[in-house]
Amino acid sequence: MTRKTYFYKFLEPLSKELATIARELENSIFTSPRTMLTHARTFMEAIVDKVLVTEHMSFETYTSLLDKLDILDEQGIITREVRDALHLIRKNGNLAAHDVRPFRYSEALLSWESLHTIVSWYVEVYGPLEMKTPDYRDPEPSVQEAYDMTELQIRFENMEKLFKNSFQKFLMQTPEDTEVAATVQEAVGSQEEESIIPGMTTIRTIHYGTESIQVPHFLRDAFLLPQRFEKSELFLIRLGGEQQARIMSELPENLEGLHTYVKRYNDTNDRNLFEELKTFIEEEKKRREIKLKRPGELFLFYKADYMIITEKLSQVPLDKNEFEGIPSLLRQLNEFGIEYVGQLPQELVTLAKYRNVGIGTVEKLFEQLKRRVRH
Repeated sequence: MTRKTYFYKFLEPLSKELATIARELENSIFTSPRTMLTHARTFMEAIVDKVLVTEHMSFETYTSLLDKLDILDEQGIITREVRDALHLIRKNGNLAAHDVRPFRYSEALLSWESLHTIVSWYVEVYGPLEMKTPDYRDPEPSVQEAYDMTELQIRFENMEKLFKNSFQKFLMQTPEDTEVAATVQEAVGSQEEESIIPGMTTIRTIHYGTESIQVPHFLRDAFLLPQRFEKSELFLIRLGGEQQARIMSELPENLEGLHTYVKRYNDTNDRNLFEELKTFIEEEKKRREIKLKRPGELFLFYKADYMIITEKLSQVPLDKNEFEGIPSLLRQLNEFGIEYVGQLPQELVTLAKYRNVGIGTVEKLFEQLKRRVRH
């Protein structure tokens, strides 16, 4: 999914981590003003700590952010305009962290504008000579799907951990290397880049032996439809009867021993489920990307494949004149009031629940639908 370039992308050569946190701040202004205000304070303090180190002033000597700002002011390191911007972000961040009232977009925008003042000063004083800060620009509300509050918080926590690790490396550099203008931070990594798409942030990790699977946020409470797991279908049905493994969040951190919840199953079933869970997650990620790229479309999914249902195709009757070799499925669909293609469930494997209907019959229906699309 294509996303517009974020405002602080120009910071990447100076600090990949700061640039990434700034991107998250920009994304959160119209999603969660409270979150933006809270983490804008963290972003600002990260810059302050770098300045203190660069100026050979031990940032660990000052126990609070207020103390850090006061010493920078007393030493004449910051201008009045920068001082006021720093204090505005500090105060707004403190309020957002403790006050339960709703916060307005206008408050987040004030902090966003103050960040521009601070970053402009930081780049001018400590950045490379060739680096220039673009003129201030108000952010625009995204027309794309936004992160929900839980995912947004996780993303900020991950970014800030990344920055802290980078900052520790910064502290260990030689005096000649501590000039901020000369530092180029490590890239965030392919996983973080993938998680730019809302919902893709890792929410938890599931293990089996020495292997692991990362579960994206949008699947945190996904229903584990047994028909999606060919080798584990009956195992999941039995587990569901014991109120286990019905949804993703019910799975344990480690799948070893999951079979002990039901009789007559063993380690092989745990392993099969783990392997099929990897496939399930990859298929769901691809499906989500497709849905985000093509909003407003009607999809039919069958295992790893999919198709778009046009208005014309949606009106095709589900009868033996249109589809061959699947009379039992067609008859039962009609009995349940499903008479046209547009009424089919998005997840076609669920049709295998009907009497005397196997997965092969469902595949026949899907292949005939695909042929209609091609022709």
